[in-house]
Amino acid sequence: MTGKLDLDPVLVARARELARRAGQPVVDLARSHTTVSVERAVLRLAGVTGADPDGIPWVNRLVDAVVADVGLGHGVAVPVFDALAREGITDVTLLAQKAAAGSVRFALPTGRAATAARSAARRAVGAGIRRIDRRRAERDRLVKRHGDPAQRPWIYLIVATGDIYEDIPQAQAAARAGADVIAVIRSTGQSLLDYVPEGATREGFAGTYATQENFRLMRAALDESSKELGRYVRLTNYASGLCMPEMAALAGLERLDMMLNDSMYGILFRDINPIRTFVDQRFSRQVHARAGIIINTGEDNYLTTADAVDEAHTVTVSQLLNEFFAHEAGLADWQLGLGHAFEINPEVPESFRLELAHALLARELFPDAPLKWMPPTKHMTGDVFRGNLLDGFFNLAGALTGQGILLVGMMTEAVVTPWLSDRDIALQNVRYVLGAAGGLHEDFVPAPGGFIRRRANQVLGEALDLLERIGEQTLLTAIAEGTFGIMKRPADRGKGLAGVAAHEADYCNPATEILEAAA
Repeated sequence: MTGKLDLDPVLVARARELARRAGQPVVDLARSHTTVSVERAVLRLAGVTGADPDGIPWVNRLVDAVVADVGLGHGVAVPVFDALAREGITDVTLLAQKAAAGSVRFALPTGRAATAARSAARRAVGAGIRRIDRRRAERDRLVKRHGDPAQRPWIYLIVATGDIYEDIPQAQAAARAGADVIAVIRSTGQSLLDYVPEGATREGFAGTYATQENFRLMRAALDESSKELGRYVRLTNYASGLCMPEMAALAGLERLDMMLNDSMYGILFRDINPIRTFVDQRFSRQVHARAGIIINTGEDNYLTTADAVDEAHTVTVSQLLNEFFAHEAGLADWQLGLGHAFEINPEVPESFRLELAHALLARELFPDAPLKWMPPTKHMTGDVFRGNLLDGFFNLAGALTGQGILLVGMMTEAVVTPWLSDRDIALQNVRYVLGAAGGLHEDFVPAPGGFIRRRANQVLGEALDLLERIGEQTLLTAIAEGTFGIMKRPADRGKGLAGVAAHEADYCNPATEILEAAA
């Protein structure tokens, strides 16, 4: 028996083995398929930038042109670099412009032409990956120079006005007030766009569009704050939706530090095709691994749709699956911000003890992961005094159970988009609790045979039962039948399915080749 919960190590090992069995067929599927977003990410790494006068990115126009001529299953890299050689040009963005005008045709080269195209593609994509390597080294230097926050958990605060130029001063103010991680939440619906907008954006609904320029602007602003405050302030955005691989590439190029990246979020909550999502998430996580980016997974979302007590075991199962998929893609434990949430109805008897059991179970199952602990949202009523108290209990649970990343809860959750004053009050709550009880995790040990230990072991047992059932029916079938978060998502439906293709025998992806060679 080990740890504060006396979890049976045999059962824990069994759970991980069952997660591997459930996840491996999905990995095999991802390794044998590609998507339009994977191919666009490859070309972004090769240097394609900008958009046409209608705002359609040149990378979209280029991939669409290649697919129209030769299909998707061969990959786009070889046809693109073969066309560059035939056209006698070196600028891949110019090629995209010519393709959009209909003045370039694409073909599948053979012999020496194919070998030359592969070599040229690998050199161009390799240059993009080396830029990501330089940005990672730059982060390491800045963390060494400015230092990390003195305490754990890191304090994670959301900022999003729709206008990047309004987000920047709010983010800097939040950092001065104690935030260690700034998350710029995306505009509603961006996850369903099959392209990444270009440039700095000044409008958005309930969030700010994720673009490369917005990434660059906010990273530069937080670098100024890091220098001012003497601690490195991290930046978070989203690698989810239909453009997950491209978001990952852009995040690496612009030195973001964390990205929301869940293996099933897009499937369950945005009705994105399961195969599209699993293919995209594997490539995106390979890029995150190379870039030294911490991923944040989305298990908290299950508990906003399903009961947080009855379905607690689905969170544990998803955490185990996310861990397997992440490790397979090359991510280390320190990069796994596995999600869980304080979402039990406060009217349930012993609700706080139940929350402690669930949070401590996650902490014990993943001792080396910087778990991301999410605040109450589902049961916020608009009573700001009650909400602030609930957030205080959430913060205390985080301190008691040693969470790694604590998302600041807002007393105005579900009422309004929080004002700066709301964020300030919420940060005061966090600072008080962590200041008063920040090291309490060292002293907090649940009673042997008591309520918390029994509940944690019960949830682990239910998770094992569910993993056994998934192994019998496959993960794709389980998702189709509504196992996670109650949504039913069949593998032959959902948004983005048309953008998926099985690899042909000559499929070439120089980015994957480079990333896997280094793993």
